[in-house]
Amino acid sequence: MKLFNTKNIIKLLAVLFIAITVVSCQRDGSAAEDDLPQEDLTNIILNVKDVAAGTTQTYNYSMGAGGAQAIKLTDGKTYQVTAQFKNGNEDATQEIKDAKDEHFLIFNFPNSDITLTRTDDASSTRADGKRVGLKTEWVVNKAVKNPSATSQLIFTLYHEPASVTEDSQTTGNGVIYGTQVGGETDAQANYTITN
Repeated sequence: MKLFNTKNIIKLLAVLFIAITVVSCQRDGSAAEDDLPQEDLTNIILNVKDVAAGTTQTYNYSMGAGGAQAIKLTDGKTYQVTAQFKNGNEDATQEIKDAKDEHFLIFNFPNSDITLTRTDDASSTRADGKRVGLKTEWVVNKAVKNPSATSQLIFTLYHEPASVTEDSQTTGNGVIYGTQVGGETDAQANYTITN
């Protein structure tokens, strides 16, 4: 009997392939391991609904593609905004909800006067009572404060911050909604604000 015949070699290779695959797919289960690694997110989508008109515009920011989509807002109007995160064709938003105590969104509006209220339901409200920010309402006081400067939304998803608040703070010519201490950036998108 030959030990190294073709059939035995094929069986041995199959066993080695399965063993390597199983070992490489296992996670060590450490709390520090990110459940939604930044490299897994490809798109951040904002669905912006004009409350009075009942119409929704979708703004899709592609990670790593560069360029900022322009979100058109009208002074004096109110918008309901939902955030969606994608990994290719897969919706990763549920992963954020499943690990809501480990995530928090910060909205920075340089050169805009927008009053933001977090409207998350229980599915995206953390155990500490802070709302992640997947659902918000924007009251647009002034979409573009200074026409000679760029108005933006800098939208950042943090992973495992040590602490968070929903407080707002005025900075320069705009307002930042939410603060965090520590944590890592899971995703960041820059949108231009126009009117």
